[in-house]
Amino acid sequence: MLWIIEPFQTDFMLRALLGGALAAVLCALVGTWVVVRGMAFLGEAMAHGMLPGVALATLLGLPVLLGAAVSATAMAIGIGAVQRRGRLSADTSIGLLFVASLAAGVIIISASRSFATDATAILFGDVLAITPADLVALTLALGVALVAIVVFHRAFVALTLDPRQARVLGMHPRAAQVVLVGLVTLAVVAAYQSVGSLLVVGMLLGPVVAAGRWTRRIHSTMAIAALIGVACVVIGLTVSWHVGTAAGASIAATAIAAAALSALVRAVSDTRRSARLSMPSPDLRSRALSPESTS
Repeated sequence: MLWIIEPFQTDFMLRALLGGALAAVLCALVGTWVVVRGMAFLGEAMAHGMLPGVALATLLGLPVLLGAAVSATAMAIGIGAVQRRGRLSADTSIGLLFVASLAAGVIIISASRSFATDATAILFGDVLAITPADLVALTLALGVALVAIVVFHRAFVALTLDPRQARVLGMHPRAAQVVLVGLVTLAVVAAYQSVGSLLVVGMLLGPVVAAGRWTRRIHSTMAIAALIGVACVVIGLTVSWHVGTAAGASIAATAIAAAALSALVRAVSDTRRSARLSMPSPDLRSRALSPESTS
């Protein structure tokens, strides 16, 4: 057990653990709805859409999270505007703005020759550099997400099942969709410090997919995904400490590995259960072999 405890005897690793755990719980709560609503592409677009704002904020010496929030919010508003006025599908509008934001971010980064070191942190995060102020921001973000998910739970469920019926019942599906997009934006921006813009989707999806193999209920999926996400943070940071790999990438890779492992274990479990059900019971087997049955 010493090899697990040893990395977290330093202050910066303890902050990384706490910050990563907060981000994991936030991503589990929001990621559950991302998976249920089929919004993975939107989450990826939001993660990459932060790049121009983060790059500009770094270049101008402004708070990075402020730049990420402004850029991601602009991305969300732009997707809605293009989809409404351009009469394009959601995937098409997201794809157009996704590429545009990514291109703008790369242009900004390439225009500054002193940007190489910061670009790595932008793309892959720097969980080991989490500060007490970052922990406060993550805690506030998690609190906002919890309140929104509780208040809009019925509207989210109705939106998922039947948007037209939700409108008839007065659930305001458009408002629910706006809140849901806002939650995705909040989770992506808040988790940016931990795993960066490229890997944040792994934290949104991996633990939720792993949890979804064992339960279909929204609340239990969120709870199990949060536990898996926190475990991924612990494992990722421990591996990073002992092996010398990038901390954010190790956390994200562990989250994806958890999804794959969960799928494998579930498949083996289902196969064994099917085999047991297909086998005749001992009573039936003994009756089949009895003299009366063979005469």
